[in-house]
Amino acid sequence: MSKKLFKSTVLVGGLTFVSRILGFIRDVVIASVFGVGASTDAFFIAFKIPNFMRRLFAEGAFSQAFTPILSEYKTKRNKVEIQHLVDHVAGHLGSILSLITIIGILIAPLLVLIFAPGFIQHQEKFDLTIMMLKITFPYLLFVALTAFAGAILNTYGRFAVPALTPVLMNLCLIGAALWFAPYFEQPVVALAYGVFVSGIVQLLFQLPFLYRLGLLPIPRFSRHDEGVKRVYRLMIPALFGVSVSQINLLIDTLMASFLVTGSISWLYYSDRLMEFPLAIFGIALATVMLPDLSKSVARGDTQNYNKTLDWALRWVFLIATPSMLGLIILATPILTTLFYYGEFSSNDVIMSARSLIAYAFGLLGFVLIKVLASGFYSRQDTRTPVKIAVIAMITNIVLNLILILPLAHAGLALATSLAAILNAGLLYHGLRKQGVFQPQPGWRNFLLRTILASGCMVLLLWWGSGMFDWLNMGTLERALHLLGWIIAGIVVYFGSLMIFGFRLHHVSLKENC
Repeated sequence: MSKKLFKSTVLVGGLTFVSRILGFIRDVVIASVFGVGASTDAFFIAFKIPNFMRRLFAEGAFSQAFTPILSEYKTKRNKVEIQHLVDHVAGHLGSILSLITIIGILIAPLLVLIFAPGFIQHQEKFDLTIMMLKITFPYLLFVALTAFAGAILNTYGRFAVPALTPVLMNLCLIGAALWFAPYFEQPVVALAYGVFVSGIVQLLFQLPFLYRLGLLPIPRFSRHDEGVKRVYRLMIPALFGVSVSQINLLIDTLMASFLVTGSISWLYYSDRLMEFPLAIFGIALATVMLPDLSKSVARGDTQNYNKTLDWALRWVFLIATPSMLGLIILATPILTTLFYYGEFSSNDVIMSARSLIAYAFGLLGFVLIKVLASGFYSRQDTRTPVKIAVIAMITNIVLNLILILPLAHAGLALATSLAAILNAGLLYHGLRKQGVFQPQPGWRNFLLRTILASGCMVLLLWWGSGMFDWLNMGTLERALHLLGWIIAGIVVYFGSLMIFGFRLHHVSLKENC
């Protein structure tokens, strides 16, 4: 089981890496073509709103409620009953999201006012955001159905297709920026159409694989279906829990809209970099874990449940700790290398670096939330994470108000990080308090080795990155130096781990010593 989970995590992480690399290319293209200003702030809000809804309904509450139920059906029911569940869930999800999409388009001005009230002071930016939001909002319907298809494929161990699908969105946006933007009176509008088209393309890409699996849904609608009722019962508290985390992002964006022009874009670019290790490792690990933990719960195999969760947590600390420290040390070199072209100025690099350091501080917390929350959702407990998320939301709001004055946009990022660390700590405490998780032996030595090896890496990167004036280096020179120091940091980290006594069996399900 350890090898299977590890291979699946590597597969999902590897394909997510490809998608994120294309995502970086997409962001480099957008930064180079459009720079940072009113038009990019407008687009990022128009893109953020349907993304907010997507995380709320699709990848958030729905996936957390649907995957455990589908895993249980797969373990205990026959193919006809599974198809019945898939068809009726598809009917309900499609109907609800179609209605939300229509309403969203009709109330676009109100949504912009809620998400970016500061824009009302700049009528042209406000109007541009509304126009692009009406174009991007249908993306919610298509990408939510894409997430539904992906949840089915993941439950059946077909992790590659859902992990590869986001590549198509990045390709659509790159194409829109490079080839179609010149044909628009306001070139940035091409990006809005790129978002719309990407939703359709992603959904169409997954349908043949569902057909091959024999689970292509034929949407049906019945208010009395047993499986759908169970999904709703789990989804409603999960929806509130995911809403809490999304409200945190909404509050960040709302407050940033009152700051100087460019603040939303600076937060966007730094958040994208912080999400790179989060997506490649944290989300990949949670994606693979949730079906496996759900099956363990359905079989009543508490030993495998406990060992799987312990295994995942060890990998989180092993990978996320150096990633967090590396992002903090190399924030300016990374941003300079990736985005310091065209309309993206040196001031944009400096401002984005401040918020990247603040976001990176909470990386370990963000990844731990993904893994620890899976421990609750797999047991069909969506209420406990909600209670914890409410505490984190209140903390985030208070910290935003405290930190925004001295640190501006970076204060918003730091507040989010601190709230994430608190969230992760409370989730861990909840699992221990419920008696469903017991750490395996060897954690003290494991953490000591990780901390010492990370310290060696930090010393190297701090010394090495400080040797250069990154803003005044050539493009190729910056890229080569950055790549060299990243490789050196990886070598020193894993080399130090081995010197301090770490071995691969310390992160194995078979033996944790």
